[in-house]
Amino acid sequence: MCGAVLKDLAREVVSLLQEQDLTVATAESCTGGSIAAAITSVAGCSSVMLGGVVAYHNDVKVNVLGVNRSFLDTLGAVSEPVVEQMACGVSELTGARCAVATSGVAGPGGGTAEKPVGTVWVALRMDDKVETHLLNLGDKGRETNIDKCVSVVLGLLRDMLLRR
Repeated sequence: MCGAVLKDLAREVVSLLQEQDLTVATAESCTGGSIAAAITSVAGCSSVMLGGVVAYHNDVKVNVLGVNRSFLDTLGAVSEPVVEQMACGVSELTGARCAVATSGVAGPGGGTAEKPVGTVWVALRMDDKVETHLLNLGDKGRETNIDKCVSVVLGLLRDMLLRR
């Protein structure tokens, strides 16, 4: 996605969070902090952005975000229950009313028949409500997959805020 479009989307998200007096935090695996970076690139974001955790290793998912180890062992990190727990964990850790979490296969390797490259689970939490989305980005290259995921997540967060 074009950098200008992503910046506009991040500005819109920050503005909506400010208007609604909400805070946000991120728990990122496959996006490696790129969602937090997009949000924090917006001037004035400190009024809404509380922090983020790059939980790339499963031990961080468990020990910092409170993800149930049995989910990781049986379902894998790229699963709906794991991203739900990541979003809830970072929200509880920071006190943010909104949270986003990502876990997926950015590529170029690491994909399987069940979870090919470009498979990403996303969770968005607002207060006690969590919604999840399964993205199938395809094998477009690591950087493209991460950029696309960031733009989709910011768009989903924007849409959630607009429905509030």
